[in-house]
Amino acid sequence: MNENSAFVIMIKDKWWREFCHRHREGKKVHSYVQGGWAPPKSTSLIFFYVTKPVAEIAGYAEFIERKVGAAESLWSQHGNESALQTAEKYAEFIQDKQRVSFIRFKNLQEVAKPIPLKNVLMLLGVKRLARKGFYIDKETADKLIALMT
Repeated sequence: MNENSAFVIMIKDKWWREFCHRHREGKKVHSYVQGGWAPPKSTSLIFFYVTKPVAEIAGYAEFIERKVGAAESLWSQHGNESALQTAEKYAEFIQDKQRVSFIRFKNLQEVAKPIPLKNVLMLLGVKRLARKGFYIDKETADKLIALMT
């Protein structure tokens, strides 16, 4: 069993809604921007935990890659995949960070039945979620998908 089969990423509601909007517009590939060397490095799936006050896993997508590099270079390559929309919003978001991560993904799935935080904690057998996100194995990923469909 692959212990890094999927990664649960923390995302603010406004960014989640923007990715959903981009998806409904027909955009196929998306990039989630974070400062520095952000996880995941490698995985198959990304689950999106929308942080409080929403506090639920609201969807998932296929992981393409994590690109880490110079902020300007990555924006010119993948800025059109970002929820940030403009170079000005991007510059404001990264706040002079020289190195950023673009977490690229495709086939975004907005689920019919999001999983509330208390159910996620119970399924994982933990009291709280890691703020930087965390890897889960294939069996747990399959359980999450089954609960959401």
